Amino acid sequence: MTFEQLRLKHPRLVYTSYDLTVRDNTIVVTYDFRLEPDITFHPTVTIPHTGNIDTSALAPYIFNVGLVEAISYWKAACPREIVVEAGPLSEEQLRFWYDLFIHGLGEFFYRNNIDFTQTDFLKIIPAYRAEIANDSTDSHRLTDTLNNVSVIPNTTPSDLILVGGGKDSAVTLGMLKQSDRTLQTMVLNPTAAALATIRTAGLSDSIIVRRTIDPKLLELNAAGYLNGHTPFSAYLAFLGVLVGRLNGNENVIVSNEQSANEGNVIFHGMEINHQYSKSFRFEQQFRTYSGTFLPSSPSYFSFLRPLNDVQIGMLFAAFPAYYQSFRSCNAGSATGVWCGACPKCAFTYLILFPFLAYQDMLRIFGRDYFTDPVIMQYVSELVGLTPVKPFECVGTRDEAKLAVYLSVETYIQHQMEVPEGLLKIKSDLRLTPADVAHLKENIIMTWAGTYNLPPEHTAILRNAWENISLP
Repeated sequence: MTFEQLRLKHPRLVYTSYDLTVRDNTIVVTYDFRLEPDITFHPTVTIPHTGNIDTSALAPYIFNVGLVEAISYWKAACPREIVVEAGPLSEEQLRFWYDLFIHGLGEFFYRNNIDFTQTDFLKIIPAYRAEIANDSTDSHRLTDTLNNVSVIPNTTPSDLILVGGGKDSAVTLGMLKQSDRTLQTMVLNPTAAALATIRTAGLSDSIIVRRTIDPKLLELNAAGYLNGHTPFSAYLAFLGVLVGRLNGNENVIVSNEQSANEGNVIFHGMEINHQYSKSFRFEQQFRTYSGTFLPSSPSYFSFLRPLNDVQIGMLFAAFPAYYQSFRSCNAGSATGVWCGACPKCAFTYLILFPFLAYQDMLRIFGRDYFTDPVIMQYVSELVGLTPVKPFECVGTRDEAKLAVYLSVETYIQHQMEVPEGLLKIKSDLRLTPADVAHLKENIIMTWAGTYNLPPEHTAILRNAWENISLP
């Protein structure tokens, strides 16, 4: 069926309710969605927890996780209306959710050639509205009343680190583990790399959360319903503060960098960004939302936000214990391997090559990726020699350009033959000495001023950044 046929057949998605069950030190939440006229979905999330559980205090958190969960089910048919019956929403909340649907699904719209700017494209309708004051203190009080929440202040000055298993979360763990911070980790449907990274950090008792997708959604996709990228990191943000609130953590920490702010392509006048929910724009909006509508919410921020991917590659070089455990390849994540044939593998290899020993690179990746034509085609896309940047969690075009230059210099310095494909890309870029100096100044030497780190975390990161060896 076409996009318009699906919208006609399914006019509304209804977020009807959620059910919370506590059993055997585990919280199980089941969400109920109805794609009208007659398709129902029941995804679940399972969270381990020991001790007393104040279910009323978790109500607004669980409700909002359901709202971000709804994105996956809405995109199957893109109905014109989303009706929210599970809880109240204010006008400010409605603006947040509409904005997240549009920006978070930008890649989905682009790949499916959907004009999201058309009149009445999407309307989110609450079954009943919450009237929330603008003042944050009043907002907390009114939200508490609406949700019958018994607020328990956070009492543990600890960090909950969300771990994915890539180089970024390895750097965050490696650096914070050297501090005197009290650390906990959380993983969702963990990969072997995520668990191995946590073990390497010497941390135990990670909070393992399980999320299940309703099989009916996969059946619809197979039958021709729409599918595509969703803002997964937004889901992690809402889930993370829920788990952090449950455990009394002071902070919920992710490992997103400045590089995530760069988009992939312009479509219908909007920058489409595969990493939108890793961007600083989303982080800012989420912090405002959680601070206003999620009572006693932990502080959510990205530890690596002041830095870019090149700088993080330089920092990663100082943590050899993680070389064998980390994986930044989505295609190979299920089996814990580097697929060696995707943009993420290409970028990770490119960004680390100038900073790790050649033999370490071979041990990690199994071969020299710069001799692979498939990888080199992705590198040409990463540096901007093609119109569209790969839809993956990769760094900026300028960072990739600098990494190409530094990689060529690395071969030369070690008196090794430079692979032909790498030389060609360097030649196609036509970088002058002034260009290289400009890239180094703006990438390697830059400490971005847009971040939300508390002073203690800022000091930890800045000290490490100021002491890395410059190429």
